[in-house]
Amino acid sequence: MITNNQIKLINSLAKKKHRDANQLFIAEGDKLVYDLCVNNHPIEHIYATSEWIHSHSISSSIPISETNNQYLKKVTQLKTAPQVIALCKIKEDTTDKIDLSKELVIALDNIQDPGNLGTIIRLADWFGIKHIVCSNETVDVYNPKVVQATMGAIARVNTNYTVLTNFLEDIKEDVPVYGTFLDGDNIYQSELSTNGIIVMGNEGQGISSEIAQLVNKRLLIPNFSDTPNTSESLNVSMATGITLSEFKRNLSH
Repeated sequence: MITNNQIKLINSLAKKKHRDANQLFIAEGDKLVYDLCVNNHPIEHIYATSEWIHSHSISSSIPISETNNQYLKKVTQLKTAPQVIALCKIKEDTTDKIDLSKELVIALDNIQDPGNLGTIIRLADWFGIKHIVCSNETVDVYNPKVVQATMGAIARVNTNYTVLTNFLEDIKEDVPVYGTFLDGDNIYQSELSTNGIIVMGNEGQGISSEIAQLVNKRLLIPNFSDTPNTSESLNVSMATGITLSEFKRNLSH
């Protein structure tokens, strides 16, 4: 069973300061936990029902404690207690492993909504993006709502935090830095590269003025509506999906 001290620890990880202090985060539910396991994400401990344990083949190196629904209800962040909860280790920073001469990287400027960040990580996973670089003001990737929204993609996409202006200022001048703006060039008519950085901005304010000065390729996702009272803008995760799709579509030409 889960001890009282373990219950206290798991519940404390709902807050960032305790995640940082313990270098742990929570993953809940069958698909999410199993994806983390098969992708060799470092896991501290798994708490699961007998049914879950007997229906999954998990590495013997991962400690597993059998428990029941009553105890899982005490620690879940979900409306309905799952069959399994895992304590997972926070990954080391991988910024120094990024090769901007060969790969596309997403940079996030002050994204605040956990659902948006989780969806962007899923999109990155779908389109083969291995690294996301976030401003320090962006919502924590290990927030339980973000982790849940990634649907397991957090195991395959490296998400790092830094002073975004410094990161962009330090890259080579020949590396393209893309961003979407209302005065940008039509993305469907632009030549897009196979490497570089794609900056996506805050939900309400877009890309900040400091970051905008460091963007050297300004793009526009055009509005095709034939009515004057159309939506003013796209949700940032929707815009990310459209942008990544267009970059990848260009690879087939």
